[in-house]
Amino acid sequence: MLIVPKAKDPVVLSYLALRTAVGAVALGLPFALSIPWWVVRNHVIESSISDYYYTGMRNLFVGSLCAIAMFMLCCRGYDRQDEIAGTFSAICALGVAFFPTTPDSCVTKFQGDIGTVHYVFAALLFSTLAYFCLVLFKMTAANRQVTRQKLQRNQVYTGCGYAILASMLLIIVLKMIFKVENLIGNLSPTFCFESTALIAFGFAWLVKGGTFLKDENAEYSGAEGTGTNGQG
Repeated sequence: MLIVPKAKDPVVLSYLALRTAVGAVALGLPFALSIPWWVVRNHVIESSISDYYYTGMRNLFVGSLCAIAMFMLCCRGYDRQDEIAGTFSAICALGVAFFPTTPDSCVTKFQGDIGTVHYVFAALLFSTLAYFCLVLFKMTAANRQVTRQKLQRNQVYTGCGYAILASMLLIIVLKMIFKVENLIGNLSPTFCFESTALIAFGFAWLVKGGTFLKDENAEYSGAEGTGTNGQG
């Protein structure tokens, strides 16, 4: 009979795996969409991540957002603010997926209206993702000791949260105010800073899932919430 050093709660391990999956999908999405299309379509990068909806990468784009939405629902915690933020971010992710952005040409009024809804969902989604990083992830339960790794994780969460907000601001300033079409070559500000926001969010969830900066000799005794329960 094989003996393991210490029993581990499979429920807790499943929560950590979900968090890691959220981070991996978000972090990898810009590259998974752009690199294959860049190779087969004469080195063209779409003007935004959402524009890949109108390419052969549509299924990957929609499927990834649906996966993120389901992960956010499953990763909700016990606190009310965790529940609200998790549910709301899932709804926003589905809204981004199923209300496509406005196409580049031959736009009908209906497509324009749908595109407006898409932009609203996208803005709300990124704002909620920043809220996760700046508020929920940094909480610590009253009965848990704040470790050195927890303080380091909080610094990472802060950096990721501000990176998301800065990315949103740069899209508004460069694209909508100064009308900058491309930064380098055919790399648009929207695609660039949507990518940095997703990478920041994805990295924060990888840290939250214990991939990096995990507590030394950490013991997990039960299911974890998004913010205040278990490893923060």
